Amino acid sequence: MHPAFLYEPLGNHTVQCHLCRRRCKIAIGKSGYCRTRKNLDGKLFSLIYGRVSSMRISPIEIKPLFHFYPGSQWLSVGSLGCNFLCPGCQNWEIAHANVEKELPSLRSVTPEESVQLAHDGHCKGISWTYNEPTLWFEYTLDSARMAQEAGLLTNYVTNANITVEALDLIGPHLNAFRADLKGFSDETYKRIANIDGFDGILKILERAKHFWGMHVEIITNLIPGMNDQKLELKEMARWVCGSLGSETPWHVTRFVPHFRLAHLIPTPVAKLEQAREIGLEAGLKYVYLGNVPGHHAENTYCPACGKLLIERVNYQILQYRLDGTHCGYCDHPIAGYF
Repeated sequence: MHPAFLYEPLGNHTVQCHLCRRRCKIAIGKSGYCRTRKNLDGKLFSLIYGRVSSMRISPIEIKPLFHFYPGSQWLSVGSLGCNFLCPGCQNWEIAHANVEKELPSLRSVTPEESVQLAHDGHCKGISWTYNEPTLWFEYTLDSARMAQEAGLLTNYVTNANITVEALDLIGPHLNAFRADLKGFSDETYKRIANIDGFDGILKILERAKHFWGMHVEIITNLIPGMNDQKLELKEMARWVCGSLGSETPWHVTRFVPHFRLAHLIPTPVAKLEQAREIGLEAGLKYVYLGNVPGHHAENTYCPACGKLLIERVNYQILQYRLDGTHCGYCDHPIAGYF
């Protein structure tokens, strides 16, 4: 176990965690909602520091991040636990895991070892993904600092339910923030993510981009009957365009039935295409569809001349027609890092 950051004693050996926006009050001997942080004798500890459930080298497109060094390879690392516990989670085996029960089966990887593995694998950087990286905070902060010193880039694949205090600690050491926006109403967030209110998530997204200068891309997994209402999608697209900028990539992905939502159907492609049109009509320049290999909306097009710049099929790049950070046809600047 590793001493936790960002908590305060409340008396009677109870502590309050200030890592995520739940701000759990944790009695002695108990764990928080995420099951990864435990109160021992009035002090909070992380149970998962350096404990790896999943690790592999994978392309940046699988995050998905389409405007952050396309085609680059990343050491992708995950642990256990989540602060949402969504009913349709595709990684439910690790996100919903009984953390203390599963810990003995996990591999231990130090921050130094992760940096070395990224170097040995010729990776552009390290991505903390698979489960919610906020819960791995002490470990990801140590790793991000070391990665930065070693010339590697860093990325969180996150639900953005982190506190401002935590974001501001790791902000100087994170380059990219691929964040979920699961809906655009309190009701939707309660239904999908088991939280009350989502305004704080919007503030975190704005702060990551505008205060810390991270590259931000947004993903919405469109679940039939849960977050696919036109009005809500219009409000979401307008907010992304107005608050994060028209050049912010928005990935609308097809829900594949999992876990407690296994009874639902996969998202109809027509629904995804409708959402994409909503995003484009709101002024967004880069709206992508995910989990539909071969669809033309996997590709990047120049917002000025409309020419195909990056052709993709299921995370693979087939054609690449950028000249540095500009369109190879009309020289229009393309947002992102290439």
